Formats: sequence, C-alpha cells, structure tokens
Amino acid sequence: MFKVNIKDDEMLREARNYHTYMKGLDYYKKGRVVDLQLEEEDDEPIIFAEVIGSQRYLVSIDLHLDGTVSGYFCDCPAFAKYDGICKHVVAVLKAAQDTFGKPQAKSPTPKTPKEDINQSFFNYFDSLNYNPTEKEVNLEVTLGMERGSQGFNFYIELRIGEEKLYVVKNIKDFIGDVKNHKTIEFGKNFIFKPYIHIFSPTDQAIIDLTLNHYDYEATAAALNPYTHASYISFKGKRLYISDTNLLKMLEILENRSFIFVTESEKYEDMMIIKDRSLPVKFNLVSDKENLILKMDVAKNIFPLTYNGRYFFSNNSIYKMADEQLQPFVPFYNYLRPRKNERLVFLPHQRERFISEILPQLNSAGEVTIDPNLEKRFYREELTPKIFFDRMETGIYASLEFCYGDEVFNPFSPKRNAKNERLLIRDAKKEQNIMGLLGKADFKVAKEKIYLEDEIRIFDFLSEILPELHKLAEIYYSEAFKRMSIRDPRSFTGRVRLNEGADLLQFSFEFEGVDKSELQSLFLSLKEKKKYYRLKDGSFMPLESPELIEVSELLEHLHISDKDLKNNVIELPKYKALYMDKKLRDSKLDNVEKNTAFKQMVQNITEPKDMDFQIPHSLKDVLRDYQKTGYKWLKTLTAYGMGGILADDMGLGKTLEALTFILSEKEKDGRPVLVISPTSLIYNWQAEVNKFVPGLKSVVIAGTPKERRDLLDDLKGADIVITSYPLIRRDIGLYKNIEFSCCILDEAQHIKNPDSINAKTAKSINAKVRFAMTGTPIENSLTELWSIFDFILPGYLMSHNKFVKNYEKPIVREKDSGTLKELGKLISPFVLRRMKKDVLKELPDKIENKIVSELTEEQKKVYMAYLQQTKKEIYQEIEDAGFEKSRIKVLAALTRLRQICCHPGLFIENYMGGSGKLQQLEELMTDALESGHRILLFSQFTSMLSIIKVRLDKESIEYFYLDGSTKSKLRGQMVQSFNSGERKVFLISLKAGGTGLNLTGADMVIHFDPWWNPAVEDQASDRAHRIGQKNVVHVVKLISRGTIEEKVYELQQRKKELISAVIKPGETMLAKMSQEEILDLFA
Repeated sequence: MFKVNIKDDEMLREARNYHTYMKGLDYYKKGRVVDLQLEEEDDEPIIFAEVIGSQRYLVSIDLHLDGTVSGYFCDCPAFAKYDGICKHVVAVLKAAQDTFGKPQAKSPTPKTPKEDINQSFFNYFDSLNYNPTEKEVNLEVTLGMERGSQGFNFYIELRIGEEKLYVVKNIKDFIGDVKNHKTIEFGKNFIFKPYIHIFSPTDQAIIDLTLNHYDYEATAAALNPYTHASYISFKGKRLYISDTNLLKMLEILENRSFIFVTESEKYEDMMIIKDRSLPVKFNLVSDKENLILKMDVAKNIFPLTYNGRYFFSNNSIYKMADEQLQPFVPFYNYLRPRKNERLVFLPHQRERFISEILPQLNSAGEVTIDPNLEKRFYREELTPKIFFDRMETGIYASLEFCYGDEVFNPFSPKRNAKNERLLIRDAKKEQNIMGLLGKADFKVAKEKIYLEDEIRIFDFLSEILPELHKLAEIYYSEAFKRMSIRDPRSFTGRVRLNEGADLLQFSFEFEGVDKSELQSLFLSLKEKKKYYRLKDGSFMPLESPELIEVSELLEHLHISDKDLKNNVIELPKYKALYMDKKLRDSKLDNVEKNTAFKQMVQNITEPKDMDFQIPHSLKDVLRDYQKTGYKWLKTLTAYGMGGILADDMGLGKTLEALTFILSEKEKDGRPVLVISPTSLIYNWQAEVNKFVPGLKSVVIAGTPKERRDLLDDLKGADIVITSYPLIRRDIGLYKNIEFSCCILDEAQHIKNPDSINAKTAKSINAKVRFAMTGTPIENSLTELWSIFDFILPGYLMSHNKFVKNYEKPIVREKDSGTLKELGKLISPFVLRRMKKDVLKELPDKIENKIVSELTEEQKKVYMAYLQQTKKEIYQEIEDAGFEKSRIKVLAALTRLRQICCHPGLFIENYMGGSGKLQQLEELMTDALESGHRILLFSQFTSMLSIIKVRLDKESIEYFYLDGSTKSKLRGQMVQSFNSGERKVFLISLKAGGTGLNLTGADMVIHFDPWWNPAVEDQASDRAHRIGQKNVVHVVKLISRGTIEEKVYELQQRKKELISAVIKPGETMLAKMSQEEILDLFA
C-alpha cells in the first residue's frame, strides 16, 4: 500500500505562520477532517478530504511517488488570499500523516493493547504541550539618504535580534526567507525562527512594507527583465525605496524611534515631531511704496517627501498638518531657491496681498508686521450693488463694490495706487459674487457684463440670481422685470372616468397662460426641455418638482403628440390605477378627480370592502385574506380586467380561484379554462372535488382522440383543466370555444414571449384572464411583460418599447427610479401576500398534499409490478396464512412505494424519469426563489442520493444526514443550518425524524408517505417547535392512483386513533387488518 511521507517541520514551514499550523492541528484533533481518501490512479497519488469549518471546504494534496507533497489546494477564501497553506490543509496533512503515514525504518517492539492505549494517551498530551512560547524580536531601522543624479535617494537598513542586534547583511535574502517562513542563522547566539519569533505591530508593518517591495520587484523583473536590470532596489544591506514607499515608511515610523542618516550626520533615536508646527517666521515691512515679505527658516531645512508632508529642520523631522502645509509650501518653493528669501509686492498688488494672502500666512508660520506699516491698514464694510437691464439680444449688468465712500468696479482697470492708506477688502465675499457671475458665463465689455444665450439667461434667472440676492443689492429695470420666472405650481388638472365611452380623460391648464400655448408647453414638457418661453417673454420652468411629476406621468402613460390636442388626453381605463397612484405619490395636489374615477380605484385597491357575496358553502372555509383575494378577482372581473395572483406558496391561491369560479357560474354560463403544469392537473381536479363538488370539472388528458372527444362534449362542464404541453398540441380544438375566464397556474411557463406556450395561452378566447404564480420574475423583466401581455394585452406596451423604457434602464443602468415607476405601474394588478404578512390569521403550521402523476414509463413499471405482486401475495397468504406472510407483504408494499418515488431505486439503468421528482424540482425552485429554507425527508436514503445529484446539478448547497452520520457532526450541521448556512437539509426519516431542532427551516417536504402519520408529524416538528418564528409549511408529495394515495387515505381515517394510541414506528402496519392490507393492492 502506498505510504505518504509528510513531516511536521515541513508542514510548519509551509504554513503562513505558527498560529495557522496550530489551528490546523486543533481542527484535526477535533475530528473536523471527513471523507479522507487516497487515490493512486495514473501514478499521480492524490489525497482528497473535506474539512468542516464555517462551512465544508474541499482539500486536495498532490503527492510525489516517494510520498512527499508536490502541491495542495483548498477552496476556502484564506487559501486564495494568502501565501502558504491554510489551517484546513494542515488538518488534512495531519490526518493523512496518521492514516497513510510512512512506517519508521525500525519496527517498534510489539506492545500489549494496554501499552498501546497508554502510549496513545501520552502522545496526545505531548501534542497538546507542543506549543513553544512566542518571542518578540527587536528590529532596529535606519533611514538614510544620499545624493543621486536626480536628487536624493532614500534607503533603509535593518538590524535584528533578541538582546544583541545583528546586521542584516543581505536584506533581499532576509526578506525572501521571511516570506517563505525559513529559519535564518545570524550567529551562534541568535537564529531567527519564523514559527517562534514575532514582530511588534509597528515592526511587522515595516516588514510588510519590505515584503511588498520584494514582491513588486520580483513581478517587475519577470515582466520586463531588460528594463528592470537598469535599476536594482536591493543592494547588499540596503533597500532603496521609492517616494511613495518613503511616505508610507515615515507614516509607520511616527510611532517609534529610528536612526536617520544624512550625507554628513547620523541622528540616533530620531522621533518624528507631529504635535508641533514646523518653526517658520515671516516678516512684513515697507520701503516707501512696496511691501516686502521675508521668510526666516533654519538653514538646513528641506522636504523629505514629494508632497512636503515631512520636513527636516533643526536636526528634527516634522510632520506638517494640512493647515500649515498648504500655505507654507508655495512660499517655500518660491523663496528657498533665492538666497535673499524675500518677496516684493508693487503698489498695485498691495491691497490684494493684504486682503487675500496675508490672512493665510498666519497658518503657515509666525507673522511679524512693521508697526508703522500696520498703522496704514484699515477696514470698511463691503456693500455690493448689481444693476440689471434688458437689451434686444439678452441682458447686461454693471457691478460696484462699495467700501464706504470708495467704489470699485472689478471690470475697470483703474486703480488708486497712490493712496497711503491700505484698505483690507472683503476678498472672500467679492470672490463669491464674481464666481456666481462667472458661472452664469457673463462676458465683459466696456466695464459691463453681458449675457445673450437664451438657455444661459434662463439658468441665470432661475438658479444664480436668487443666490446673488443673498450677497448683494440687486436693481432691475422695468424691461428686465418682464423676463420673470413663472410659478409652475399654477398648474391645475382634471381626471375623469367616462363610463359611457369606457375611457379615462385627463385635462390641464396654467393660471395666466393662454390655452393656445398649452399644447406647445406640454410638448416641451414631454421632450424634457428645461423651460418654455412664453409669448410675453417670461419663462415657465419645466424642471420643477411639480412639472417633473407631470412629465413622468405623460411619459409613463405613453402620450403621443396627437393625444395632446384640445388640452384633453384620452386613455384606456386600466391606466386609471397607475395615474391615481402617481398622483397620490406626487406633489400634484391640484388635480381634481371625478366620482366614478375615485370609485373604481377604491374598489380595486380595497377589494375587501366590496360587497361581493361569498358562496355559502365556502364562507366558513375561507380565511380573511382569502376573502380579500376572492373579492380582488371579482372586482377586476367587474371592470373587465385581469391580474396576477402571486401569493406565497401555501396561502391557498387555488381555493381563492375556485371560490371565484363558483361565484361566476350563475353569472356566466361559459366554462372556465385552467392551464397548469402536467404534474398539477389532477391536483386541480382533487381540489375541485374537495372544495366545490357541485362544479363539474373535466380534465383534458389521454390520447389525441380522447382529448378531442372530451372537448367536443363540454356540455355542463364548469371547469376545463389541461396542461401546457397538451394545449400546445390541441390549440386548434380550442379556437371556437369561448371561456368566461382563463386561469394560468404556475404562469412562469409562459415567461418566454416567443415560446409556443406563451403564444398558445394568449390565443385562448376568454373574457378575462388571470395568472397564478409565486415567481412572476425568475430571470428577466421580459418574463413579467409576457405574463402581463396575457392578462392585460398592451398595458405594458409592445415588447420592444418595454425593453427600451424599462428593462434596459433597470437591468443595465441600475435605474432605481425606473424600477420604482414600473412597480407603481403593475402593483394594482398584482396581489401578493407573504405568510409573514397574514401571520396573525394563519395557523402556525400549514399542511397540504400535492398530487403528482407517474411518468409513462414509471406507470408501466408500477402496473407490471403490482400485477405480479398481487398474484404472489394472494398465493402466499393462501398457502401460509396472513400472519406468516406479513414480512413478504411489507417487502412488496415497500417496493411499490419505491417505484412511486423513482424506479431507479432498484432497477439498474432505469431512464424513464419520475413524476414525483419532477414535481419536487418545481416545488423547490419556487420555494427557494421565495426565500424559504427546506427540510426534505425520505425514508429511502437511496432516494435522497438521487435528489442530491439533482441539487448538485443546480448548484444548490445542502446538508445531508442519515443513519451513518456521527452524532458530533449532526450537531455541527444543525447549528450551521440554524445559523443561516445553506437552504436545504436532506434527512433520512428514521435518522433525523426525532431529536433535532431545525427551526432555521420554514418548509418541510415529505417526499414519500410513512405508514404512521405520527412519525411524519414528529419529523415536521423538527422545524415546528419552540424557537420557530415563521409559519411552517408542510408539504406531502403523493403519487396519483398508487399505493401512496391509499396510505394517505388510511392515515386520515385513523389519524385520531393513531395519535391517541399507536406509538411512532411501524406499529401501524402490525395493527392493520388483512382486509386493509389487501386493499392497498387493489
């Protein structure tokens, strides 16, 4: 047998650090390595295993033929992110070492079993004690500078050790060894061991910086070896660092001392000063007319970093704060290269200097002003004045900055430079005013400013002029006043439902705006223009909140130019609900609605208040929310509209639909057509027989001739039920049949508008149409459009327009506004209630069965086995008696139940499919998309294996538990599932039917019925128990026309007796009479 050759020191070296190694060792000791396998195919040995961490991670170890490790992989995030092996790989290496480890060269002396146990005991505690104490090493950093061809180059040098420090002679090799977790020998008294020695947080940051530099250089060398060869950053004991890394290094060194070396000096214990400003002095004097600024700084001052953040001055390094850095650097850059270190400001520059620059100098350093000069400074309050007038091509203005008696025109070159007194002007306020005028794009000419472009004039009047009012005194000419901005809130509208014409009408007007201009104004609004210029020269802003609401309303109602004639817009009445919602959500309070309009909206949005009589036979059956759903269906029908009933699964959509159908029977003698998936057609018939037995239902199924005969004789039929595949084939037979209503169950089957399913369904002749689906959108908004195209053709426009106006903006551009608008548009015609929304009136556990049809091949297998078994069983009972035949009877019944699940459970290479498995896939898809978390029970572990394959194919993660699952792992999986990890838990009924708390699930599916419903109830109670915050939906899957139906009926008949008397288990079968058992074979 192949043996692996894995050593602990190799493991430790490959791990990122000692902590990772110890965590992996701990995982192994706690038994978190499962499914360990060694495969030796193709002379490439490989080890596979799973490690249970926050979730299950797959680990693989590649081996050489001598048993040593050649590579490894783990699908955890840490493995992908960091160098070295992760804790999961360590755990698997330890497991492989102990399970497939290479034997020692010398065989140990045989020991007694007791000695073996003792030795294992001691070995275990030895491994626990293998925890060498971590030691923090000292790191001395030298930051040096030397003159290069283009300025100064900076480098770092390191010394390392415990008590004595050793020079790192080759810094590149040192960093490489640290990166690869290698032991480094510095001398007899100090060996650096990566799994023992650690750095302080600050020193580790320095090491990380050098590691990044190391990796960068290696990458650069690989990408371009020729260019890289011209510059090597590692030279012996020095690492030369870039400007960017110098800045990072200084940031790290702020919290510790270091050695700083210049060309001429060496500074021990250098500390960066960051709590005091860089010492800088400025002196302002005057020589008659000019101002002279001098800067006084240390002679050996210079910046260390490119951004000036760090300066060397007076044998210290300073970190400059922003408030000093920003004003100081420009002065330094200008004055430092000049030996006299002075700036001269001429007479025409004096006022600007003392108004704009001098205030900033106080932040750059200490400012001293000659007392005689300071006496000449004076202040006056600024009063800005702007004079506006209108000209033929636009507007113009003049501007004055008034300081007492002195008036300045900023657009005039005239300056009083001989004034001995120096006015400190309000530079900030002047700049704010000039900035606003510049933003408006005024042009200067003849000491005035001009604006001629109409769009810019509108922008100025609507946006900038109000801001100028806050800063200056504004004066208008009469002509300018007429260029006013109209108030868009003067809009008024009227909306009415014209019941006679079956149309919606919308009219509008603006106060003071001639009706002859309304059409042009609204066309501008529809074209999303910023404003409309009225004939009197005023502007109507079209981007006000009120008119944006009107614009969006027109856009989403898809108003064309011809619809705007005569100031009245006519629309189909189904758009009334969207218009009402839009108006209620908007700021358009001045839109009047007539009584008929308001009544229609009220009836559809609040159907529970409608006075529709609930059929007497179902009045006590319906819950309150179901009564609301029934009235919603009735209301839409009354107005000739369809809708989507999209309630959460388990809330009884089918019952609501049947109540509606029953109530419509007397009103309209035509039948209702129900189209559903093949697996549900008999489920519909079962529900009809259960809740509305007075209605005649006809299932259109069977051979083509049988289906044709059924459709030719629908006399007296109230409900016609068929499937999507069959109606595709039979659509020609439906052409001349008129239905009062067509209902699509699981309407996502028509999600593709180009599919035959969709085209067939939309060709059905029905007065109203409804869709039932818990997932109206699975992958794209086109699916929603397709369903709406069935229930309300044209409501969401053509498909191309829908894609352009909604799907592309929402999906590609992530346009939340358009998404919100679409929601408003469809909401009146979609009724969706979740369990949590109607929780108060729901029982805490909902149970229902779903009937599925065997596939054709499955049915053949079932019937053949049933006939064969019946003969054998009857003969066995006749020969041996009933009591002695119970075991054989049980075996036969079990085989029939397996066929109902999937014939592949005992027939090799069976390819005929399983109706129940198809039903399960549809059910789980809907449930998972609705956010449910599922427990799935089956008594057959082989069936669970088939289901696992399907889940794997769909990339659905799950937990799996059967009788072989160790108790410790059971607890870990339960905890993980209840914490939110994975959405499906597959459980063997016998192994997990009791003793587990799985309140993280809110749906329980019983794939196959058990003899005793109490056992199923106990399994369901894994989720339905104390701690459960959600309604639990229990689903039982039953194959139609099989032993499963008979078991289910027997359960219902004896449920009270079973609950009170029979204990969980197979006791029920033992208590069954001969007649009851033989009836199962009938």
